Amino acid sequence: MKLTSSEIREKYLKFFESKKHVRISPAPLVLEGDVTTLFTSAGMQPLIPYLKGETHPDGKRLCDSQPSLRLQDIEEVGDNRHTTFFEMLGNWSLGDYFKKEQLGWVLEFFTEGLGLSKEKLWISVFEGTKEVPCDDESYNRWIELGIPKERIHFYGVDKNWWSRSGAPDKMPAGEIGGPDSEIFYDFGTPVHEGCHPNCDCGRFLEIGNSVFIQYEKQKDGSLKELPQKNVDFGGGLERIAMAVNDEPDMFRIDFFASSMGILNKGTKLVVYGNDENEDKSARIILDHLRAAVNIISEGITPSNKQQGYILRRLLRRAAYHLGKFVPEGISGGGLSNVASGFRKLYPLVDKRWDEIAGVIDEEGIKFDKTLREGKKRLVDAIEKKKEINGNLAFDLYQSYGFPLELTLEILSEKGIKFEDKDKRTFEEEFEKHKESSRTASAGMFKGGLAESGEDVTKLHTATHLLHASLRKVLGEHVSQKGSNITAERLRFDFSHPQKLTDDQIKRVEDLINGAIDASLPVSCEIKTLDEAIKEGALHFFAEKYGEKVKVYTVGDPEGEFFSKEVCGGPHVDNTSSIGRVRIIKQEKVGAGVVRIYVTNK
Repeated sequence: MKLTSSEIREKYLKFFESKKHVRISPAPLVLEGDVTTLFTSAGMQPLIPYLKGETHPDGKRLCDSQPSLRLQDIEEVGDNRHTTFFEMLGNWSLGDYFKKEQLGWVLEFFTEGLGLSKEKLWISVFEGTKEVPCDDESYNRWIELGIPKERIHFYGVDKNWWSRSGAPDKMPAGEIGGPDSEIFYDFGTPVHEGCHPNCDCGRFLEIGNSVFIQYEKQKDGSLKELPQKNVDFGGGLERIAMAVNDEPDMFRIDFFASSMGILNKGTKLVVYGNDENEDKSARIILDHLRAAVNIISEGITPSNKQQGYILRRLLRRAAYHLGKFVPEGISGGGLSNVASGFRKLYPLVDKRWDEIAGVIDEEGIKFDKTLREGKKRLVDAIEKKKEINGNLAFDLYQSYGFPLELTLEILSEKGIKFEDKDKRTFEEEFEKHKESSRTASAGMFKGGLAESGEDVTKLHTATHLLHASLRKVLGEHVSQKGSNITAERLRFDFSHPQKLTDDQIKRVEDLINGAIDASLPVSCEIKTLDEAIKEGALHFFAEKYGEKVKVYTVGDPEGEFFSKEVCGGPHVDNTSSIGRVRIIKQEKVGAGVVRIYVTNK
């Protein structure tokens, strides 16, 4: 039964709507006010307050399709089934139904809705710990549903426990999670003796995971049961498409068809599938560009910090691998040309394509310059007969994005041998670098919003005051182009032809602090986007929030207000709690875009 990814997505959402679920709009990739993570990495992430017991405006049964990014192992991307960017089909029970209904419905969807053979499906369940019992309930339910016991496997916390930060011992206080039951598709090719669903031989592919979110980590390290038992299902759309089409290579499904065609036509990569090294480069190019266009569509630009740093890594790694096939692809328009194959798949990407293509090409030019600088440093070291060792090779990689294989190629051309011990040194430093990246990523969860949430919340509300003040001082052409908030400062990008004068800075500061001194109330209402627009709410990037949106008003919602804006982030109840703010820095970051930094410290 051949189906496109779009058809699978729609079948899934309609199936769960038939089970009385409400289809909700996906969250943006960058969640406003959430300092615990760089990107939305799971459909449950924006639903955490409701999984903990807060009432959701759309009820207790929800479903959606959530674009997500997971970047802990970005260097490992390049095989035929892992990507950084993916789309996660999800359904939730917020204290409503539980294991019996969920497992029955998901099996029904896969077998009756998509036509997958039940004989092709294998199951995993949680084997239990001292603190959390073995999930016999799920095991028995799968038996009832006709899955033979030989195709049901028990695993521990490393495989069948889910939280955003991993196993229970890695969860920070306040993090929620629970045991899960996964469904695997069997491609049917025996690879080795003792092959089982969770080995990485390629025979099995996980296509769905029902997480039973029952627990919250406490400050003393224990797990406490939540007031309600929740279901959080996630199924990767790309992987489900692989199973439906019995295709073990993700990069042969329809999501990648257009860009793969451009890559094949415009470069010396003649046929995908002929050479594994070339195939790996092609996969990296397509995956990284798909992730990049979606990140840029939400107002993120390349930089050396946070989301911008990840975007830069993605684009530069894609540029390097494209350069293997066509040298002019690094600094010319080759990168955005390949990326253009994704624009029709994502409405926001298509709408902002000219801007996105410009960002991609500009970063390609910068990377080409950086590579040249790295090559010059290496050649200078060779000519000055300096020691060419693993530490130098890694420094070239870390400082210039200069890959080891390029260093080895240049050394080979010069007749210089790179010793095995130097390769080992480079690999050791590289592994430290990856572990540091993983730790930093995991560290985003440390303490969660409880640690810095109050400071971030104050500055989030201050951002609304800043936006309104800029429009009052500079004019209504001012519109938000992006923002970033930490506990220490807020950064705000907006449209304006030049930097502010000293007088304009003072007027903006006075307006903001005047609103703070006035102790204005801050209120929130849930409305349709059309209602919000009719009421005069600013709504830049509002398309990220779907049909129902939160409208935050500073002042009287029914009368005179200082600011009214569509937003998904946290806010204070009254401006008096923000503290006095000051503008500490401004800079031009592009044609017609100014970046301003504000603090309340």
